[in-house]
Amino acid sequence: MRRAVLKEAAKRFPWLANVTLYGCLFAGGDLVHQLIAQKERIDWRHTRNVAIVAISFHGNFNYFWLRALERRFPGKCPGMVFRKLLLDQSFASPLATSVFYTGVSYLEGKEDIFEDWREKFFNTWKTGLMYWPFMQFLNFVLMPLYMRTAFMGCCAFLWATFLCFSRQSGDGTAGVALFLCFILGCTDYRFSHYPLRHRDDGT
Repeated sequence: MRRAVLKEAAKRFPWLANVTLYGCLFAGGDLVHQLIAQKERIDWRHTRNVAIVAISFHGNFNYFWLRALERRFPGKCPGMVFRKLLLDQSFASPLATSVFYTGVSYLEGKEDIFEDWREKFFNTWKTGLMYWPFMQFLNFVLMPLYMRTAFMGCCAFLWATFLCFSRQSGDGTAGVALFLCFILGCTDYRFSHYPLRHRDDGT
């Protein structure tokens, strides 16, 4: 029932449904990053900044970009899919990565909004080439056009977790992604094998 409602909403209000879902999932990736990092308090301001960038640019850009690609290279034959993947990774991916680093830095009031971009852009883009081509291949082949931005949002949930972790604690390399997976695995193990105990003060 819920799935049918979401599908109908995406058909009737494709822009609103896709962009909103994309932004919420992207912001959710930042929350997961903060939980994995075991911060004492959630930095809601940072999550807000990530959500603003995701909704104002990433969600809207991807919504119209994917439609432009489909108009220019319609269909799912191998040649058309390859052209869409090539353009997506050579133009859209670098642009989206650049806007993330500079946009969040701008909203945080940094004096040099290009500092993170200079230090981490190229590594992040290379890491993305190990993730996004496979996700976008599934997107172009399996998903109808009206659901493609929403599907990207689901993929971006994991990607945003990596981006936020890399921006605050890493350098954008694949090693950061592997380290993030290692931390997540250790966290799951710790909570499954050593449940929380009450302290002596009763809390």
